[in-house]
Amino acid sequence: MRLQILAVGRLKSGPERELVERYRQRAEALGRSLGAGVLTIAELPEARARSAPERVSAEAAAILAKGEGTRLVVLDERAPPLTSNDFAARLRAWRDGGHSVSFIIGGPDGLDESLRRRADLLMSFGQLTLPHQIVRVLVAEQIYRALTILAGHPYHRGEPGGE
Repeated sequence: MRLQILAVGRLKSGPERELVERYRQRAEALGRSLGAGVLTIAELPEARARSAPERVSAEAAAILAKGEGTRLVVLDERAPPLTSNDFAARLRAWRDGGHSVSFIIGGPDGLDESLRRRADLLMSFGQLTLPHQIVRVLVAEQIYRALTILAGHPYHRGEPGGE
């Protein structure tokens, strides 16, 4: 199983980048023992089109090309709530089915509706609009948390019911 975060825009040096990298390394180390492999992060450039609809359309094409052949988890504040255990169970099923997963984070103009329709899972961290830097940290942490749930590691102390 290959896990990747596909994000539109660049994350500058600073505490957010360091925190994302810390969770990426933790997820990668734990993921190897679970058959989840490495966690990669791909930064896709913001489109240069004049209008927002043209930009999100061009970015969607780049995202789909980079995430081809993977399950798509699209981050969207309109998604229904999901517990960490539910998320871990979804990752377990995809891993056991031999699927790779791409986590999609949009740019300043959001995501094209075609990505929502194509998503295998819509995921939200609440209805607030969050900066993409913070969303990257949250995605990396939740991937790590899901892997700890699957491994029976004590990091997750939330609702019972891990693997």
